[in-house]
Amino acid sequence: MRELLRSGTLGVNAAAVRRRAPWLVLWLGFGGLLICIIGAAAGTLTTLDRVRTDENRIRKSFLGRLSALDLIRSQIYLSGTYVRDFLLSPDPSGAAAQSARLAGLKGETQTAIQSYSHGLEPEEREPFLALQSEIEEYWRVLDQTIAWTPDERNKKRDSFFYDELVPRRTAMLQIADRIALVNEHGLNRSEEQLAASSGSLRRSLMVTFGITLAGGFVLALLTILYTLRLERELERRLEENTHARADLQELSARLVRAQENERRTLARELHDEVGQSLSAILMEAENAECADELGEIREHLASVRTLAEKTVNEVRDLALLLRPSMLDDFGLVPALNWHAREMTKRTGLNVVVTADDDADDLPDEHKTCIYRLVQEAVNNSARHANARTVEVIVKHEGAYVRFSVRDDGAGFDTRFVRGLGLLGMEERVRRLGGQLQLDSQLGRGTLIAAELPVVDLDRKIGNGNGNGLHTHTSG
Repeated sequence: MRELLRSGTLGVNAAAVRRRAPWLVLWLGFGGLLICIIGAAAGTLTTLDRVRTDENRIRKSFLGRLSALDLIRSQIYLSGTYVRDFLLSPDPSGAAAQSARLAGLKGETQTAIQSYSHGLEPEEREPFLALQSEIEEYWRVLDQTIAWTPDERNKKRDSFFYDELVPRRTAMLQIADRIALVNEHGLNRSEEQLAASSGSLRRSLMVTFGITLAGGFVLALLTILYTLRLERELERRLEENTHARADLQELSARLVRAQENERRTLARELHDEVGQSLSAILMEAENAECADELGEIREHLASVRTLAEKTVNEVRDLALLLRPSMLDDFGLVPALNWHAREMTKRTGLNVVVTADDDADDLPDEHKTCIYRLVQEAVNNSARHANARTVEVIVKHEGAYVRFSVRDDGAGFDTRFVRGLGLLGMEERVRRLGGQLQLDSQLGRGTLIAAELPVVDLDRKIGNGNGNGLHTHTSG
């Protein structure tokens, strides 16, 4: 019985979990899609900022180096021009001015070289060091030339022009052009790297877009499927509610008919049995009044006594049929045992009752519910199942009282048989917040198990755990 009820409870919990699972999947899907979009946007912005920063840095570095090379070229040209003018000038007083100009050009050239030397690429280091060495040697030669006397200038200027100045200046300019070419190649490589980063970003955006599109499609499909499932569930529940409403209406109509039949039966019993017995008592009393002899009076009084006892028994049977006083006077377990004995007397059915002693401490509505369900189930087993044995179990376990009725009768198909008795049982159990489980198969008997919550029972009986077990066999 416990397994049957627990399976019902687990089924309800599993159904609740299944109802929540689609919503959880949808929320997780939408959350994951949103996180994917936010992550892609953040990654894209970060990559764009990095690409933009790298591009600005590369262009700034390239332009700075290009400007430094241009400055070096211009200083070399100017220095050569100043030296040429110095050597060709007939005025020796211009040597000091030319020397000052060359010193200024030399300082600017060294500043440009120092500026260019920051952050050299590996392939630039060798030509840059060669250029630096050539420039230092070039300025050393120019410094010596400025110190020449007029005679030395006249003697050496032609050879200096063609053997020193022009070759050295040409060599330095060639090295500068080589460095510029290396610098341009570095710019091209950097631009290729930026293009690769842009391509990677583009591919990442395409992948993210594809994932987002696929995720959105899957979520839309899941939403549509879940919506269709909800519609089918709503239709099914609406159909169940319609059937339940029809069952309740049928139950109400049957209850009204049953109530009228019960009243008709009671009226017939009162009229045919009790009424006739009382009429006979009145007739015997009148006959006793008219009798002259004492013996005749005693006969009439004995007849009155017999009729009165019969009437008392009939009234008691009617009262027990409506509600057994034993349920109120002695408790649930004695009432169940009494009903088992009565069923055995009337039908020959062997009814075995196993009940906890603390079942008598249940609230009145719980005892009434259990008694009526057991009464209805045992009566059904006797009338419809052709059973030989019926087992009744009542146990208190924690905050619940569980009871069951099992027979070895013919059984039935629960999908098609839903009589007034079963509907009444379900309504009684549901009204007390319990659960009713029905298990029956053709040829394998029937089990009716119910579970009722009893919140305050443990406090009432002092943590009663149902250790006292009472078994009664009516057969």
